Amino acid sequence: MTILQEIHAWSKDLAVWQQDAIARLYANRTLSVADLDDLYALAKVEAGIPDPEGRVPRKLQDAQVAPKADPARVVLLTTVKDLTNVNALANGAHLPIARAGVTAIYGENGVGKSGYSRVFKKACRARDRREPILPNANLEPGKRVPAQATFQAEVDGLATDLPWTDGTEPPEPLSDIAIFDTHCARAYIDNQGDFAYAPYGLDILEGLVGACNKLKARATAERTAAAPSNAAYAVLASEQTTVAQKLLGIPAKTTAEEIETLASLSEAESDQLVLLNKALSERDPRQKAVALRQKASRLSSLRDRVAAAINVVNEEKVASLQALIGSSNAAKAAAVLAGSEFQATPGQLAGTGGEEWKVLFEAARAFAKLSHADHEFPALSPEATCPLCQSVLGEEGVARLVRFDAFIEAAAEKAAKDARSAAAVPFRVIQQASVDLMFRDALVEEVTEVGPEVSAACTILQAALEARQAAVVQAAAGNGAWDEIPKLSEDPQPGLTGIIDSLLEQAKALDATADVKLKAVMVAEQLELDARRRLAEVKAAVLEAIAKHELGSKLQACANGMETRGISRKSTDLSRTTANQELADALNAELKLLKVHHLRVVMKPESPGGKTQFKLTLQLPGGGTPAAILSEGEQRAIAIASFMAEIRLGKGRGGIVLDDPVSSLDHRRRWEVAERLARESLTRQVIVFTHDIYFLLILEQKVDEVGSTLTKNYLRRTADGYGVHSEDLPFDVLGTKERLGRLRQMLVGIRKAAGEGDEDRQRQLAARCYGQLRLAWERCIEEVLLNGVVQRFGEGVSTLRLKGVTVTDGDYRKIDAGMAKSSKFEHDAAAAVGRLPIPDPDEIGDDIERLAQWRDEVDRRVKDVAKSRG
Repeated sequence: MTILQEIHAWSKDLAVWQQDAIARLYANRTLSVADLDDLYALAKVEAGIPDPEGRVPRKLQDAQVAPKADPARVVLLTTVKDLTNVNALANGAHLPIARAGVTAIYGENGVGKSGYSRVFKKACRARDRREPILPNANLEPGKRVPAQATFQAEVDGLATDLPWTDGTEPPEPLSDIAIFDTHCARAYIDNQGDFAYAPYGLDILEGLVGACNKLKARATAERTAAAPSNAAYAVLASEQTTVAQKLLGIPAKTTAEEIETLASLSEAESDQLVLLNKALSERDPRQKAVALRQKASRLSSLRDRVAAAINVVNEEKVASLQALIGSSNAAKAAAVLAGSEFQATPGQLAGTGGEEWKVLFEAARAFAKLSHADHEFPALSPEATCPLCQSVLGEEGVARLVRFDAFIEAAAEKAAKDARSAAAVPFRVIQQASVDLMFRDALVEEVTEVGPEVSAACTILQAALEARQAAVVQAAAGNGAWDEIPKLSEDPQPGLTGIIDSLLEQAKALDATADVKLKAVMVAEQLELDARRRLAEVKAAVLEAIAKHELGSKLQACANGMETRGISRKSTDLSRTTANQELADALNAELKLLKVHHLRVVMKPESPGGKTQFKLTLQLPGGGTPAAILSEGEQRAIAIASFMAEIRLGKGRGGIVLDDPVSSLDHRRRWEVAERLARESLTRQVIVFTHDIYFLLILEQKVDEVGSTLTKNYLRRTADGYGVHSEDLPFDVLGTKERLGRLRQMLVGIRKAAGEGDEDRQRQLAARCYGQLRLAWERCIEEVLLNGVVQRFGEGVSTLRLKGVTVTDGDYRKIDAGMAKSSKFEHDAAAAVGRLPIPDPDEIGDDIERLAQWRDEVDRRVKDVAKSRG
């Protein structure tokens, strides 16, 4: 396994927050302040401290870590195609790649190189992928899909398509492709001022150790700041009570729930504490107990009167009376109906059968018991005298009395009489009952003293009783509505009962104080209840102390989980497998190839807190620190050297991709890098992204020198988008032969403008063509006439190539004529007046072919001269 794979596998048993840290270090190399804040919150969550922001840990996924390159497999890329939703790159864009040698992908800044570079990083599982692939900003959010591309490749000679989608596991064969860019440098200035080198991946462990140390200090500081204080409850804790025992048990034994329970006194417990305080503070408890019992007796009598008064006019009694009076009224109505029929009998006086008449008849019945004691009224003889008028009754009078008696004894009349009698009794009970509570003067003051709300309830009830009694009487008499009878107010009996019970309890407690044993029990109970009352006053401080103890314990556990010994051991183990002479030799060899002669790798195994295992030390006369000596360019050269060394030792045969490898390098160092890449292209595929045309020309020379091949691709921006591949390289990087071909293409445009009669366009194109023709003459002199002895951007003078060089007078005249005419027409387009006539397209064509013919002539001559000079 690679170092990264070993670290990834080992990290799966670490705390979740440490796995998150490794994922961040893998992606970003360093941890920001925000990263440390996130990691600290996650570490606290694992220790049981909630995160208010609810952060979720992320882990390094298997798909993110490239497997070890397969030394038995050859993966060659041939094309990247079908790019979709990659930054602003044109959808469907493609980029051809040469199977062998160096493929140089050139483009100016801002044409889309970075989009391709990011695709390579993601698809080939480069460690540094901090630059995201952004969706095309011109697309609607709902239409944006993940970036996609297809890599055409040959795997062990077999052509295959390797589709890639951002966010999914990349095709495994692409892991054989190694990526280098500006973020891949793995050398840095260490704390001792040495320029230290860490094998690819070990910096993750160092970063993890650094994070642990910073977060451990943070947890320790927070624990110190959150140290609890017992000042608020120190006195309580010194007493001999249950509360004190619980307070002394903080934090090991006592919980917040127990404190909450102890600090919460029920109403009964609060009343008991008041009772105990009073009883234990009384000087003559026996006399006080007698007085309390007398008061309780007076209140009991009041309670009885309340109960009796309420019972007179309660809902049940009133409802019963209402029902009886209703029945009486109904029976009376029936009797009236029957009486009206009786009164209608002919020959009777008016009012016969009425109430007054009934009274008179009943009086006659009663008198007959005296005057006719030997007869049963109304069965009298015709000769008897009438009990009312005392005249002889006769047959008719006897018959009339019998008829009158039959009416009185009839069912309707009897029912009405019985109903009246049934309603009269409860009515008179309510009417004649006394509802006076006798709640006045001293009694009012006495009740108010111990229960003002009960006293008020008694006063209100007195008025309510009287009003209700009067309303019932009125309704029964038919002078008021039953549904308008007022309700009784709140019943004070429960309140009176509570006061009475309290008075009796106090009396009982006072009696108990006379007993030494009972008093001791009471004192103990008072101390416990009072301690709980006082605990309630400082409960917040106690709970805060418990919470701080708990937080401190969790922070300590958090800090304990940030020990670095295990990480250091892993770093040491990995360094033992990578810190060998083979690696040191490979690094020194690469530094030598890059002409960094003054640097030499020496093996200095170290593991203080998981730090680096190698140091690059400068061996300079007179001393000096690397931090003061190494330039940014030298640091970049060291990074490239370390990258190439690891590629060499990795034994893989896949290609390498470099994004702007010469950024920050001076012109001298660029030659070494170009030569190193050219030589590497003899054994593996090399792909280079660059915007540096100077480096591109140097690379071309070095590739030619080592006998490799260079394929140049040009990326540009078109109407279709960015990153569009073009076979037409910029004119500046073309050789004479390619420049002549480009000039012939320009001539086609000139002929078209002339044919359409567009003189302005024709003049513009002609001037541009002659400008390019002048550059072609210059390149031909450099490349052909002088046989490359001196070249623009060249690193020196190739004197050996002089054996093919001759310059004749004819050469001079042709060069002078060609350059003079080209310069004349190139600058004519800018003149405001006095312009030359526009050259005819055929004339321009002749001028182009004149250069082509001279080139061929000189090329043949150079070869012949070189051959003749042996």
